[in-house]
Amino acid sequence: MASDNKTDCGTIVSAPVFILVRPQLAENVGTAARAMMNCAVEEMRLIDPDEDHLCSRAIAASSGAEEILYHARVFKTVAEAVADLQKVYATTGRPRDMIKPVFTGQGMAKDILEHHQKGIRCGVLFGPERTGLENEDLAYADALVNIPLNPKHCSLNLAQAVLLTGYEVFRLSDTTQEHFLSMPNTEPANKAETEHLFDHLEQELEKAGYFKSPEKRPRMMRNLRNIFMRAALTSQDVRTLHGVIADLARR
Repeated sequence: MASDNKTDCGTIVSAPVFILVRPQLAENVGTAARAMMNCAVEEMRLIDPDEDHLCSRAIAASSGAEEILYHARVFKTVAEAVADLQKVYATTGRPRDMIKPVFTGQGMAKDILEHHQKGIRCGVLFGPERTGLENEDLAYADALVNIPLNPKHCSLNLAQAVLLTGYEVFRLSDTTQEHFLSMPNTEPANKAETEHLFDHLEQELEKAGYFKSPEKRPRMMRNLRNIFMRAALTSQDVRTLHGVIADLARR
């Protein structure tokens, strides 16, 4: 997914609606909102919550994501909450006695993206903290979502389930490089800089009598060069090494 699928406020256009079914504790709704904001999923719906999702405990637990709570919509039933959606997924951590497609979190995210590209609105159901979704809730879902975890202990709290599910959606649109070198206030050294460093090093090594066998000198310098080239030197690194070489030479 290209980066232009995000809005100015960071929301992923293809993000599904996250629907919390009969959440029991306000704090859990707040931490779920926090997890949603982490993953740029901003539309929350609540079905028959036990506590007020705008109470002080929920707001405090959201840790800066109270915007999601303020805009959350409350419904009495699953049927009402999913009425305007065209594809609904239900998260569950245990086998169910019903025939439905089952996705991993990653598979669900890819499926949601494909549906979004066709203009289909999607939602994800999350069950109550103590029991999870009931079979009557799952009846409204087109597919189930099961995140593979340690089979000896695969239960998640509400915020964890929301975070893992939301992250799978978020990562499809994230363009962060998998690996990069952090270089504050510097940049990769260019070839002229590294060649000047190698010349400086070779001159001082010669003065110190390091090259005892002239015929081995080219190979020895090549080995030294390879060591430094593997280090991916920055301009600051080169300046530092010049200083080290000069100080050692003076001593």
